[in-house]
Amino acid sequence: MNEFTSTNLPEQSLLGKTTSYKAEYDATLLFPIPRAGKREEIGISNTLPFFGVDIWNAYEVSWLNLRGKPQVAIATVTAPADSPNIVESKSFKLYLNSFNQTRLAGPEALISLLQTDLSAGFGAPVYVSLTMQDQFTQLRMQELDGVLLDRLDIDVESYTPDPALLHADHEAAPVEETLVSHLLKSNCLVTGQPDWGSVQIRYVGAAIDQEALLRYLIGFRNHNEFHEQCVERIFVDIMQQCKPQKLSVYARYTRRGGLDINPWRSNFSTGQKPDNARNARQ
Repeated sequence: MNEFTSTNLPEQSLLGKTTSYKAEYDATLLFPIPRAGKREEIGISNTLPFFGVDIWNAYEVSWLNLRGKPQVAIATVTAPADSPNIVESKSFKLYLNSFNQTRLAGPEALISLLQTDLSAGFGAPVYVSLTMQDQFTQLRMQELDGVLLDRLDIDVESYTPDPALLHADHEAAPVEETLVSHLLKSNCLVTGQPDWGSVQIRYVGAAIDQEALLRYLIGFRNHNEFHEQCVERIFVDIMQQCKPQKLSVYARYTRRGGLDINPWRSNFSTGQKPDNARNARQ
């Protein structure tokens, strides 16, 4: 298994920099970044208050068979939330492109390399699957289910996340509900480029004020953080401000560079990994 440093900083990555693409396999292109720094910023130090996964879908995957004929597939990579690192997305793209002129015995050989290299990058075992051309018609599209927050006609004055906006009615009986918004937008931590997403919040507990929650989510509009970090910030802020008994936060982000990243964080004891069906904007 390849060894990666665990002290990489986002600004040391290739984000926003001119890059030469390598067309032959090179695992050293992967750039892991420790999760710990950003987690400490939101008050997570040792025990995680959630479990979950980051689901990556890669739509620009190609390699050569042993006769030199190009092959294409869609790769899905599932990394555990308790892995010590994330992998910076541009380095992920460059790594995948390094297979473009690489001859492999078949899809199984590609999966083996991806699992080995990405497990080393994330610092924990990842699961990799390929959807081949003859399976493309089986892929589904569906929207996140739940009550749509975007229906609310609200005034918005702040475009930075403010957890003080969040509150719940602890005088009323607890509820279980699922809320959805397609108005999530944040910006890349390094380049400031926009990241567009939809978010689903499922919880059990005191009813969360929906207008306040929508204002809070819109507040990420000028916020610079990676996808995974935004979802964890949302989870922690809701837990601290609204104190639900159970909470799950799932975001589906639109793709950039042929990759989409879909983080899910939950403390539901019976929580199962969410469906990977893409939504209309993906």
